[in-house]
Amino acid sequence: MFVSSRFIKKVLHFLLALLLLVMINFAIPRLMPGDPFLMLNTEDGSTSVSYTEEQLSLYYAFYGLDKPLPIQFATYIGGLFHGDWGYSLYYKKAVLPMIMDRIGWTLSMVAAALVISTVIGSVLGCLSAWQHRKAMDQSMYVLFVLLAEIPGFIFGVLLLFWLSATLDWFPFSGGKSHYHSFSSWVELAADRVHHAALPVLTLSFSSVGASYLYSRSSMLSVLDKVYLTTARAKGLNPSTLIFRHAFRNALPPIVTRVFLSLGTALGGAILVENVFRYPGIGLFMQEAVMLRDYPVIQGIFLMFSLLVLSTNAFADFVLRKLDPRVSAP
Repeated sequence: MFVSSRFIKKVLHFLLALLLLVMINFAIPRLMPGDPFLMLNTEDGSTSVSYTEEQLSLYYAFYGLDKPLPIQFATYIGGLFHGDWGYSLYYKKAVLPMIMDRIGWTLSMVAAALVISTVIGSVLGCLSAWQHRKAMDQSMYVLFVLLAEIPGFIFGVLLLFWLSATLDWFPFSGGKSHYHSFSSWVELAADRVHHAALPVLTLSFSSVGASYLYSRSSMLSVLDKVYLTTARAKGLNPSTLIFRHAFRNALPPIVTRVFLSLGTALGGAILVENVFRYPGIGLFMQEAVMLRDYPVIQGIFLMFSLLVLSTNAFADFVLRKLDPRVSAP
């Protein structure tokens, strides 16, 4: 079966990027100050557990931390080839199953936030571009530029004080109600949506500005095309011109931007989850960093790397399907 040289290059680039990221993932925890067995931190940063020299030697040997770094790295790579992402120093469990238990919470929150922010930002960006340099466009542009510059956790704190503390509409933290039995899966789903509402809204607010700006820019690039002048001459109504003719041609870079923004959204999710104590991978990372749990930190970074690289590759595939000109030599 014939395989194009373009596809082979893409695969090689993917593998090279993955190798570099794995090396960085391995190095970052070991560059952090502190020892995983001497810094089992409590919330106030004090040492909660102490070990004797003999116990420390046994732990270092068990986890392979007494070996030179090249040997540790070779062992780590060998484990990855066999599906072994390591063993947590603190939780005393395999890393990969723990990450898989948490990643669903984060991905569902990020996916919902990206859909909401993309739909709202794209529609408003199209309308703003259509009213280019008019009062509506200028007002929306200033508003969304300001929104794009505000960190997500600030939105989270404001929503927490307003909708949870003041109005008591949403729970303060967590992903589900504890010590509560649900009569049906519908009630369980409603409870989880209720807990996820504020984190999703927070991440949506922090993402909608960038979505608006990108959509507006993409629309402005097609509004002066000849085919739109022809469509206007035919007397088509504005909604048909905007969404059927202009937006369809501005869509490919917008769709690509959605996939490429996953890395930024995951970074924002880490902060949002810590504000709301949402039980996703971001909160898990914060706990692992505090505990200097090397295998867990490596595993979370590796999962993020795989997600970002995979979505980037998928974005390239989608762009080629939406715009065949990209595939042209």
